[in-house]
Amino acid sequence: MPTYLPQSPVQFLCLTKKKIHSGAVFLILFTQIQCIPYLFHLGKEQSKIILGREKIESVLKSPHLEPKIKEKLKLIQDARKFAISKLALNEKGGFEYFTMLDRDEIGWNVSASSPIAFESYTWWFPIAGKVPYKGFFDKTYAEELNDELKKEGYDTRIRVIGGYSTLGWFSDPVLSPQLTWKSHRLVGLVFHEMAHATAYLAGDSDLNESYASFVEEKGVEAYYTEKEGKDSSHIKEFFQEKKARTSSLKILKNYALKLDSLYKKEIPKEEKLAEKKKIIEEFKMEIVRLKFIPEEKIAEFRKREWNNEDFLGVLRYHSGEGSFEILFGKANGDFKTFHKLVRDLFQLSAEERKKFLEY
Repeated sequence: MPTYLPQSPVQFLCLTKKKIHSGAVFLILFTQIQCIPYLFHLGKEQSKIILGREKIESVLKSPHLEPKIKEKLKLIQDARKFAISKLALNEKGGFEYFTMLDRDEIGWNVSASSPIAFESYTWWFPIAGKVPYKGFFDKTYAEELNDELKKEGYDTRIRVIGGYSTLGWFSDPVLSPQLTWKSHRLVGLVFHEMAHATAYLAGDSDLNESYASFVEEKGVEAYYTEKEGKDSSHIKEFFQEKKARTSSLKILKNYALKLDSLYKKEIPKEEKLAEKKKIIEEFKMEIVRLKFIPEEKIAEFRKREWNNEDFLGVLRYHSGEGSFEILFGKANGDFKTFHKLVRDLFQLSAEERKKFLEY
């Protein structure tokens, strides 16, 4: 699942749950000494990615390029053109370049939440605003932060970063680990990340990610319908995945509501934690019973300890699908108009946007 890593040139301040005036940026760089290692880490790795970029056109000219890599890079070029011409996505959204990494994963992000409430732990960055995750290019740093938050009593999760957007600050390249993805997922990645550069509301990750996921799904369907027709094997596989995800998401939302009701009860914390454990076990049993998990992965799924951050992590990317569908209908399926309607949502209050995402 593609995810956003805060990474614009002015997002290197590791502030937690607070805001600063833009004029204080340089002061904080000098006074918040504990942030220096993080800033250095991000700056160094992002610089390597940018300095290591090569135009995809140039890469394709190499006589030593593997056929599969060549095919994927051409697909990305085509998807980018489609994103701009047919989906009205911002051409500054990247995917003109390619960067070869010296690792199998792009990076890792850490997220956390209260153990007895669906309340995300957040960090604040200039431009991106409040975000419920902190990204790293080195897993060791992610594990250190994860351990710190666990010791403080938070539900935590480390996730592999599938992709990220600098919101148009840089022309983000496609990265070598992404070329191992299935074709339709790679096309979806292009649309998802370019959507972030098209409409983005600082501080509202749920709206931003759910909007980008909606554009991704609509875009993949439109792309393969035009390229291969409605009987495209890619579309069939895409819809099979979507059907399974929609069904499992419905169950997840039902159990999230059960947990939310539990957390709002006026009972001792110990009782909430005990009941929470039971509800999550019931959720896992239902997922297994309905065969949403491949048989060879059932044992691993049962063993894995789910927590609030697992529920929030899924809902962050797949909320408000019904509302976005209505908005897309109002736009008569025109993406340029749809993006404008999404940006109009930015004028709503936080509570109104939250209600929008509930349907």
